[in-house]
Amino acid sequence: MINKIVTTYKNAFCPTNNIKIHPAMDKSITPTANNFNGGTLQCHCNRDAVIVKIDSQTAHNHACGCSKCWKPKGALFSQVAVVSKDKLSVTHNRSKLKVVDDTATIQRFACRTCGVHMYGRIEDKTHPFFGLDFVHTELSADKGWAAPEFAAFVSSIIETGTDPKDMTAIRSRLNALGLESYDCLSPTLMDMISTHVANSK
Repeated sequence: MINKIVTTYKNAFCPTNNIKIHPAMDKSITPTANNFNGGTLQCHCNRDAVIVKIDSQTAHNHACGCSKCWKPKGALFSQVAVVSKDKLSVTHNRSKLKVVDDTATIQRFACRTCGVHMYGRIEDKTHPFFGLDFVHTELSADKGWAAPEFAAFVSSIIETGTDPKDMTAIRSRLNALGLESYDCLSPTLMDMISTHVANSK
């Protein structure tokens, strides 16, 4: 009990607490709910919002520092998870969606009006993640989505303007949130990619 109080005290006055990773993670990380079976995601439009329905729990939720993923204003990282594409459907205002970059491996569908990315899809059948859609569960009012597990492509935030001198503090903040930081994907996902490549040979 004493150790917990000391840890709480240290965290409260730790300067890295001022680093804004992502609004859904900055205060604390909400744990995964048992028996959660999905919900809906909604773009930021006040009228005629794009709504995406997901009929399952997500997996591999993480903070991502890459320059392609959609991030809320002021956030250093995006929060992105995956779901089987057969569990995802656009139920409202599909016509408002456009692909942000049709040359990218992940085809990111964003709302034409507010710019929010609703989901990303890989059409290349040879890709290790073919069949999975990338989603931002912060766009949901439903509670219980899979909690973030790690931080990926951490160094990439330098490409979008972060001062390299701040990286040590940022990694410390990620660690304080319980997120192991990697400059690629997590070991589990990297193993999945390597297994796919090996099997394809």
